[in-house]
Amino acid sequence: MAHRIAVVVLDDFAPLDLGIPGQVFWAARDRDGNHLYEVVTCSVGGAPVRTNAGYRVLPDHGLEVLDSADTVLVPGVHGGPAMLTGTIPPALGEALQGRPRVMSICTGAFVLGAAGLLDGRPATTHWMNASRFRRLFPKVLLDPDVLFVDDGDVLTSAGVASGLDLCLHVIRRDHGSEVANRTARRCVMPPWREGGQAQYIDRPLPEANGSGTAATRDWMLERLQEPLDLAALAEHARMSVRTFTRRFREETGLSPARWLALQRVEQARHLLETTDLAVAQVARRSGFGTAVSLRQHLHAAVGVSPLAYRQTFRRS
Repeated sequence: MAHRIAVVVLDDFAPLDLGIPGQVFWAARDRDGNHLYEVVTCSVGGAPVRTNAGYRVLPDHGLEVLDSADTVLVPGVHGGPAMLTGTIPPALGEALQGRPRVMSICTGAFVLGAAGLLDGRPATTHWMNASRFRRLFPKVLLDPDVLFVDDGDVLTSAGVASGLDLCLHVIRRDHGSEVANRTARRCVMPPWREGGQAQYIDRPLPEANGSGTAATRDWMLERLQEPLDLAALAEHARMSVRTFTRRFREETGLSPARWLALQRVEQARHLLETTDLAVAQVARRSGFGTAVSLRQHLHAAVGVSPLAYRQTFRRS
């Protein structure tokens, strides 16, 4: 018998998040071509629900279908009580309790959080909503840098397309790599993505505010490819090393060395995205000196190698 997955939709849900499980799990088949999963869609009372794209869908089921589901999946939502106040309809909160396995895509984690299913557990959601999530659900161990979190019977994924990664992970967990790889080929998608959500986060360089160590930070940004030691930085700021270090941390939350390394990573990311420079050249221009050093720092920051990063983001 096929494993039944019930997808629960609320008003203002993300259409792609609903389509992902229907497509990916539908494509998962055994060697004889038999479907391994059945995907059904439900809503509170079986009522029509709005997407955030200007149309409605009419689920075939109400929440009673959850009683026959092996897995419950909640797509992302845009706004609404789950994201604004951390609340969901009481009927849904009760219906989500005690299920064998529960999953969320993107901001669907807000629904699981509102149901109390994530308290004390590791979880993730879209990086842009991480701060709001932490305010609403402080008991959750949120990690906004990963593509998905598997905590056994509760699984959460990051923004939008990471739902693909999570669904493939579940197929791999349920049926092994051969089935997952075959499913990925059928869906024309990579069977595994390196790195995490951190590589997609937009971190613009900070703007100087004209006080404290700001002028020296500007000076550092203009000389990323040069060797910059703490003594030179303090001299430029006309402070003692101790005072400079203290003020720098007060203003940025980081040590000068850590801040400089992050800016060099950002410069390397920019060069990898926008130029055809060899990795060794990118390393020199961003201040890492060698390709080995660049690989180490980039992998620590975003979880992938320079070449993998370029393949993902290089504009054709």
